[in-house]
Amino acid sequence: MSPLHGLSHMVVVREMTRSTRMSVRPITTSCRMLAREDGKRNYDAATILEDEKKGVFRVIEIGKPKDGDRKMFKRRGGQGAAPPPRSASMTPDQAWGSVWPAPRTFHPAAVPLPVRQGVVQTKAQVVPSKYANAELMKIPNFLHLTPPVISSHCQAISKFCTAWPKGLQTEEDMDEHFPITITTSDYLNSNSSVRDRRARIVQVRLKLDSLPLDSHAKDKMIRLVGDRYNEETGEMSVTSDRCPYRGQNEDYCKYLLTALLHESWRVEDWERKETEDKEVFKTGEEEEGDRREALEALLNVGEDEVAVLRYKEEVRKMLGLPEQLVVPTVVGGEVGGE
Repeated sequence: MSPLHGLSHMVVVREMTRSTRMSVRPITTSCRMLAREDGKRNYDAATILEDEKKGVFRVIEIGKPKDGDRKMFKRRGGQGAAPPPRSASMTPDQAWGSVWPAPRTFHPAAVPLPVRQGVVQTKAQVVPSKYANAELMKIPNFLHLTPPVISSHCQAISKFCTAWPKGLQTEEDMDEHFPITITTSDYLNSNSSVRDRRARIVQVRLKLDSLPLDSHAKDKMIRLVGDRYNEETGEMSVTSDRCPYRGQNEDYCKYLLTALLHESWRVEDWERKETEDKEVFKTGEEEEGDRREALEALLNVGEDEVAVLRYKEEVRKMLGLPEQLVVPTVVGGEVGGE
């Protein structure tokens, strides 16, 4: 065999491969399309099964149809008038949950409402309708959360819920049984990370009357807490943000409350005095039965001109001095001037 014969054989194989690649195209699995390509043979289920037994298999057609198929599709009315929108055939008792069951982008053909949204340049223009309205498609909608749908959802999950406890009918009952309130915050950002450092902050609020404290322990607790105690509401709050995680900060707040409770009950040696040390100064009743109200107001509320004058008159009365008459003087004008 000459070398030219092998070369010619390679050339023929390459040409056959090239022609095969150019001629092979995906064909459809439909019997009608197969019969149209080969009109001499009747392509039905039996014929296709017979070809498969012989090793001839069908090829799935992927891509655009041929021009002949497109012409046949046009001839049969494939590109006729568009069907009417779904909203035109809806009835008033339509189950909206089956039309819009989940969150999705606004679709004008499925919403039977004359919704309009957009900005007009002049007053003579009309606000754009719902068809081809990009503004309606950009914003989120809550069409899947209509009152009937919410009612059906509540009925579906009601079998998994328990009855509300009978002893928690009012806010006072809930404060009595659940005195601790833990406040946390979650943040959503348009960022590559879902984490936010502010989410680690935890605040624990507690009613001071709910703790087992006597007068000394309560007074000491208020002194230890300082400005974290609200006298109007009777609550004390502890906030922590030193730990990197929310659970750690919550545990730290509970540890602080436990430490404050035990420390308030402890009585040190320097706390034992003849006169009990209190946050609010109170005087005992004198022999005459009068209390030093002016002195209490001066020490508890603070000094001002009225409090000092009342304290002065109280001291003069205790010493038996006559009351001092205050003569008003008019400042300015001709009445009090020289």
